[in-house]
Amino acid sequence: MDRKIDFDKIEKLVKELLIELGEDPQREGLLKTPERVAQSLAYLTSGYGVDRKKLINEALFTQETNSMVIVKDIEIYSLCEHHLLPFFGRCHIGYIPKGKVFGASKLARLADMYAKRLQLQERLTEQIAYAVRDSSDAIGVGVMIEARHLCMMMRGVEKQNSIMVTSSVLGSFRESAVTRQEFLSLIHRQQH
Repeated sequence: MDRKIDFDKIEKLVKELLIELGEDPQREGLLKTPERVAQSLAYLTSGYGVDRKKLINEALFTQETNSMVIVKDIEIYSLCEHHLLPFFGRCHIGYIPKGKVFGASKLARLADMYAKRLQLQERLTEQIAYAVRDSSDAIGVGVMIEARHLCMMMRGVEKQNSIMVTSSVLGSFRESAVTRQEFLSLIHRQQH
């Protein structure tokens, strides 16, 4: 998927924004800010330009197992679509394969692909879960995200210790309380 970004236009808009905020875009510290912001926003929203099928490529491997596979503590960084402020935290992904397992890094790459968009944490959690299921035909999928939102910490209610937790469970993770509980207990298990 080709994504065309007009960096010159973004830089011009950032310069106008700085002026509207009462700043002088010609002062030393701000001279390159419009360029930096344009580059930063392109990177932070680069998930729009990623094709899920190309990302996974051929990193689904035949493996007859019905054991739960979990990758936990995947760091995620995203931008809240309401305020364009960051939210960040940990993503835990579990699935029960149906003859195909992911290359381990592909789950982290899927999480990044969806996180690098303007997001709501609730949507991000579901997008990751459905992508895992749809890509692998997994019997069940569970995704949990625990994140801190700067839009809630720096402004508004200013609650610095708040953490938002979202989960999406599909297939056997939704149908079976035992499977769901196994997932939750494994992602909360402390490392030794």
